[in-house]
Amino acid sequence: MTPADLADLLRATAAKVLVERGSDPSVLPDEVKVERPRNPEHGDYATNVAMQVGKKAGMNPRELAGLLAEALAATEGIESADVAGPGFLNIRLAAAAQGAIVEEILAAGTDYGTTRSLAGTKINLEFVSANPTGPVHLGGTRWASVGDALGRILAAQGADVTREYYFNDHGAQIDRFAESLVAAATGAPTPENGYAGAYIGEIAEQITTAHPDAANLPAEQRHELFRHEGVELMFAHIKQTLHDFGTDFDVYFNESSLFESGAVEKALEQLKASGNLYEKDGAWWIASTEYGDDKDRVVIKSDGKSAYIGGDIAYFQNKRARGFDLCIYMLGADHHGYIGRLKAAAAAFGDDPDTVEVLIGQMVNLVRDGVAVRMSKRAGTVVTLDDLVEAIGVDASRYVLVRSSVNSGIDIDLDLWTKQSSENPVYYVQYAHARTCAVARNATEFGFAGVAPDLSLLVADEEGELIRTLGEFPAVVASAATLREPHRVARYLEELAGAYHRFQTNKTLRILPQNDDPVQPVNAARLQLVDATRQVLSNGLALLGVSAPERM
Repeated sequence: MTPADLADLLRATAAKVLVERGSDPSVLPDEVKVERPRNPEHGDYATNVAMQVGKKAGMNPRELAGLLAEALAATEGIESADVAGPGFLNIRLAAAAQGAIVEEILAAGTDYGTTRSLAGTKINLEFVSANPTGPVHLGGTRWASVGDALGRILAAQGADVTREYYFNDHGAQIDRFAESLVAAATGAPTPENGYAGAYIGEIAEQITTAHPDAANLPAEQRHELFRHEGVELMFAHIKQTLHDFGTDFDVYFNESSLFESGAVEKALEQLKASGNLYEKDGAWWIASTEYGDDKDRVVIKSDGKSAYIGGDIAYFQNKRARGFDLCIYMLGADHHGYIGRLKAAAAAFGDDPDTVEVLIGQMVNLVRDGVAVRMSKRAGTVVTLDDLVEAIGVDASRYVLVRSSVNSGIDIDLDLWTKQSSENPVYYVQYAHARTCAVARNATEFGFAGVAPDLSLLVADEEGELIRTLGEFPAVVASAATLREPHRVARYLEELAGAYHRFQTNKTLRILPQNDDPVQPVNAARLQLVDATRQVLSNGLALLGVSAPERM
């Protein structure tokens, strides 16, 4: 019996009790909440449903809890149900019912933890979208990890997820990038507000090698050559870096296409026609305060050029035209204002602002020997994805960036994340998986094939804790999807790894028989518990895009 099964049983039992007492069962929540008590001595699971609905049903909560306890105690799979405090209900499962979780995991395999709750929902998930003017910095790297994990988690709930990279190849920053390349190629100083770093010289050299006369071309022609070639080379590096990091995209969308196709102009004309775009001080403004934004935004500047939001508005329309039900944007800490403006833009078109979600990620810092690492070897002024991977590897990089809420900043201690010890969270989880694989390999030397497991024999505290932790995995994944919080999966995996290490460290709970002792049903049951743990660890790590090594 999984926590979800128990929740369903609780609701059905409570509805039956209320009807028998002449009360309306509609007071019950759609989903009864079941939790593991902090103190295992209180039981396997606990619920406060009697306190939630007692008064609404015209009953004393503790009295209702007592009736529920009596009804549950007579139910198959429930060992006991006791009332605590003003109406809490503490429940213990029968060993056989608890063992059924192991059977469910082994039957489901890689599908354990997945649902179809988001089936039919088409989601556009845009993340990283770093300007092609330099390597991916740490902020973009955080989204490369978190965004990719969120995409996997949403897909695990049945959603049709398109991972999209918005390729910013239009605007002043691209011109400054081209000017910086020209300066490097001609030996001139880096222009004001230009880009520096060894990578600029490397790209300029690649261009001049391919086009020996590039530096001597007329200024306008030279600028266009370095702009086009430079953007292509830089973006090729970005794509390869992200691929090596385990993050790939389904769509690379060019910002310039919105302007070349007339999509921006068409969108703005539509807003003008609806009265949501007005002229003031020589510029055109979107009346975004009418739709909840904190201020109106300039869309067309007084010089006639489009502001960034012009492209953003047309881009949103493009996404909706492609049939996406939900557009999730994952942006950096300096983009907080985009939440209001994008939702307001949707509303200004008569669309549902809830089709827009904006997630904001906070800053990431590297620390070595207690000192912040500020400079990159290649990029100069910023630390990049390449720097992080070089320091601690892909798995540790992805894991450290995904295990904390994006609402909080991260200080990555490079010394900690290279340790091969339980202090290093990713090592701790991966080592648990490797231990389960080692048990499976060693088990082949014994005669397990002819022995039927008896999962009702898994009654030790460590066994019960491990099984109950395994049973929580589907709810954790569902919660991570609903709240857009992949870090919940990482923290769960650490909890599961701890439960497994405690189980295997208890030498009285032998998985493999000693000496020449025959395999017993309890040994076979423990081996199945190990296999179930391996499966869930593997499933969870896969959702984070982190490898599950079989040997360490």
